[in-house]
Formats: sequence, structure tokens, C-alpha cells
Amino acid sequence: MQSIDLNCDMGEAFGNYPMPNDDMLMDYITSANIACGYHAGDPEVMQHTVAIAIKKGVAIGAHPGLPDLQGFGRRDMKITANEAYQITLYQIGALYGFVKAAGGKLHHVKAHGALYNMAAKDAALAKAIVQAVHDFDSSLILYALAGSEMIEAAKKSGIVTASEVFADRTYQDDGSLTPRSQNNALITNEQQTIEQVLLMVQQQVISVNRKKIHLKAETLCLHGDGSHPVEFAKMISQKLKSEGIIIKAPVV
Repeated sequence: MQSIDLNCDMGEAFGNYPMPNDDMLMDYITSANIACGYHAGDPEVMQHTVAIAIKKGVAIGAHPGLPDLQGFGRRDMKITANEAYQITLYQIGALYGFVKAAGGKLHHVKAHGALYNMAAKDAALAKAIVQAVHDFDSSLILYALAGSEMIEAAKKSGIVTASEVFADRTYQDDGSLTPRSQNNALITNEQQTIEQVLLMVQQQVISVNRKKIHLKAETLCLHGDGSHPVEFAKMISQKLKSEGIIIKAPVV
């Protein structure tokens, strides 16, 4: 029987103002990628988000990004491979402290934004991020773009991977995501999104040039910062279940 994980980026707020939708979103997802303080998030938000994830039985992942609060981690930065290693290891450790204190278990790591996209194509950065995950805890699962350099690096190191696809992003002919700087990067039509998700479960996607390409889809990213994120997540969850598709987090 077919199955897929639904993941969402969480805890991308500050102080006493956690993202208002995060708690409700956790009713419809199976994995939460929690910001670790570099692109967003802080100790208070991390503690709160970890607690909600444990309460609702959602798999907890560290979501390390570039040290760029103003740019929300979405601006490319010129960093060395060793710097990528350092910032990844540092942020995993930060979130792990809250997970351990709450009696939970760290399940996975997923890089954020520009760091994610840079490492998807840069083999040296990909290897550094994978090495940080491996050195921290080799049993952690790496969530990374399907077909990316990070997936390849993880395979070589023995790290278990979950190939990620995106419900509301368009794809290029090579399987990469359309850059957010382009007008057609996001899919805003709900029916089009549903059609893409159902095709992804079949391990395929249609590129912006109408080319059908194969991609491995093990975890589906739902964005929590859209106009109606909770309703969107509920719709996707219900549609998958109605098609007989099991929604569950990846296991090692």
C-alpha cells in the first residue's frame, strides 16, 4: 500500500509570538521541521514547538538554516564547506537540547531555504551537511530534495534519507525547484496542487515545460506560511486518505 510523510516547517517565529497556525497544523502532518534560531526561531519558540509536537505524536526534526534573520535564510551566502558543517552541527545541538529535556526523540534533519537549495547542487556543501548529521547521530534521517547532491552524499555516508517533494512549488526539467525569484515558482491553484500531489505519490511530476519527470517522493512538504495553511494541510491530508494512501513519518 502506498504511503507518504507530510512535513511542515515550524517554529519560525520569535519570543511570546509563536506561529499561530503551528499547533493546528500538527493535527494534519506527521513530521515537523523546527527552526533552530539562525533563520528564525528562538529558545522560547523551540521549547513550545517541541512540546506540541510531542503531545500530538509528530516526528521532530531540526531545521538548520543560514545565519540570516533579516533574509529569513532565503538569501544565498558564500560559505565554506566547513562553515556549513559548523552551522548545521550547532543548530542540531540547539534543538536537541529541548527535545531531550522534554523527553522526546530527535527524528530527522532538514536544511532550510538557501542552505537547502545551495546544498542540493553543491556537492561539497552537501557532503558537509551530511557529515554534521552523521557526526551528531548517524541514526537521524536526512530530509532532502529528491535527486539532489544531499541525497547522493547521504547514501555514501550510510545516512537514511527521505526524498522530499513540494506540494506548492513548480519544477524545472532537471527535477530542481523553480527559484522563488521567478513568478511561476509557486502553485496557488488548489486543484493544480492536488493533481501534482497525487502524481507525486506515483513518483512523477510535470515540469514547467510540461515534461513528465521521475522523482522519488517519500516526504511531502506543506508550507505553514501560506494564506490558508491549516485548511490547505487538511485538504491534502483528507485527499490522500480518500485515495487509500497512508500518511506516516519515515522510519529507519
